[in-house]
Parts: sequence; C-alpha cells; structure tokens
Amino acid sequence: MFAYLIRRLVYVLPVAIGVSIICFLLVHIAPGDPLTAIMPVDATQEEQAAMRSAYGLDKPLPVQYAIWIGKAVTGDLGKSIATGRPVAGEVFSAVKNSLLLAFTASVIAFPIGLLLGFIAGYFRDTFIDRLVTAFAITGVSVPNYWLGIVLVIVFSVQLGWLPSMGAGPGGSGQWAWDYAHIKHLILPSITLAVVPIGIVARTVRALVGDIFSMDFVQALYAKGMRHGDVLRHVIRNAAPTALSVMGLQLGYLLGGSILIETVFNWPGSGFLLSNAIFQRDLPLLQGTILVLALFFVSMNLIVDVAQAAIDPRIKRS
Repeated sequence: MFAYLIRRLVYVLPVAIGVSIICFLLVHIAPGDPLTAIMPVDATQEEQAAMRSAYGLDKPLPVQYAIWIGKAVTGDLGKSIATGRPVAGEVFSAVKNSLLLAFTASVIAFPIGLLLGFIAGYFRDTFIDRLVTAFAITGVSVPNYWLGIVLVIVFSVQLGWLPSMGAGPGGSGQWAWDYAHIKHLILPSITLAVVPIGIVARTVRALVGDIFSMDFVQALYAKGMRHGDVLRHVIRNAAPTALSVMGLQLGYLLGGSILIETVFNWPGSGFLLSNAIFQRDLPLLQGTILVLALFFVSMNLIVDVAQAAIDPRIKRS
C-alpha cells in the first residue's frame, strides 16, 4: 500500500504542474487589458508602464509564469488588482466557505443518492426502479440555478421561512455555528445537492443491477449463503466505482458552484471567481482557479488511495 501511495504521489506532480500552466495561460487568452479597470482614463504612458511593471505584466509570459508559480509555491498568490489585498487571504477565506457549502451538500446528496441507487438496482426493471430513475434524471436535468431561484421565491419570499442571501444575518460573509447562520446554509445546500443525488443514484443503480446479474452472485446463493451476506459482497464490489463518482462530485460541488453562490450571494470561491471575471482581476482569477484545480487533483488522489484500500486488485494492477 505504501508503494502504491508513493507511485500515485509521483503521478500527481506532473499533473499539478500541467494544471498550473493551464490556469496561467487560460487567463491570459481572454481579451482585454486587466489594468484598464483601475487606471485613470487620462493615465500617461509612464503611469501605465509603471503599473504594468508593478504587476509584472511587462515581462514575457514564460517569465511571468516562472515568477508566479515560484511565489505560489510559498503561498504568495500576489495582490488583487481591484482591491490591492493579498489574493491568498481572499481565496482561502472564500474556499473555506465553499468547503462548508460543498460538504453540507455532500452530506445531503451522497446518502440519498446511494440509497436510491441501491434500491433501484435491487428492484431493477420494476416500477420502483423506473420511479427512482425518473427522479434521478429530473435532478440531473433541472438547471440548479433555476431551482435555487424557485426555492428562494417559495421559502424566502412567499413563506418567509428561510433567508435567501449571504452566509449570516444581514448578508454577513462571516460564518458561525449557530441557528441564525445555519438557516442561511439550508437553501444553497439543497440546491447544490440535487445534481449529485441524480448522478450518484444513476451510477449506483447501474452498478448494483450489473453485479446482481453476475455469476458469482448466483454461486453465492447456490452455496447457501444468507441474503444479507450476499448483499455485503455486492456492496463491496460496487464501493470502488461509487467512491470514485462521489469524489468527482465533491470536486464539482466545490468548483462548480459559481452559479449557486451567485444566486444566494454566498461568499465562496464561485462567487469570488465570478467577481474576478467581471473585474478582469488576473491575480485573483489565477489564484482562485489554481486553488480549485489543485483541490480537484487532491480529491482524485484521495479517492484513488481509498479505492486501493477497499479493493486490493487496484494495488496489484
């Protein structure tokens, strides 16, 4: 297991380097000058040149990348062009809020998705299977930002049960573990959990249905094994693939929540990324994308190691 872990860590290094290069280059492909938003309209050529030099934009792209990644390794992601504050502080504060939202949504989505998928796979080709499949397809198909708006209209505007914006009372961006703040977490978490519920349910349904049709399951029944013990074998065989799907969905919950965070004005990485795009804030945009991408790479590593721990065949391969 230790050798497998070392091998996976070695594989992650070039992937992380490639991700950092893509994050750096994608931002520079976008048209427009990032300094236009903060420079006076009547700025002289000398003032423009001084500003570009201050942010390192006067150097060739390879040199800019080398300087940027060198500082990023030490935790320095530069300063925001729009606010002048350190990017690292803003990004990690936002990522902390996004992690809270993502893990809450995963606590809702994964158990429900696993349960529905197992039930549908167990009762394959029955009315229960069709009902669960219809629910899963609906969850995947409905735009989550539209669902968020509907939930706000129903539960915030019409019923007045739950707040619609911010992470705390008065639209606060600071989180605290009390009832007033937890209420702000309910609607965005439910909205964000709908798509993963459908994806996990459909994946597990297909897995469980296929495993029940395999010869080894019939052999276990033929040997006289109890039904509960057979179910444990089915679950163990489905676990690695299900774990992989849930790991990918957790990455999606963190990095793909930009529309949900915008709808609910949740001060997370998606909301920060949206503001950075509209403000053309290159350092903030690069830092946010890099942190989210590296989180996704880290999640894949964790899932791979967990899969190997569950299924020894993966280590041997």
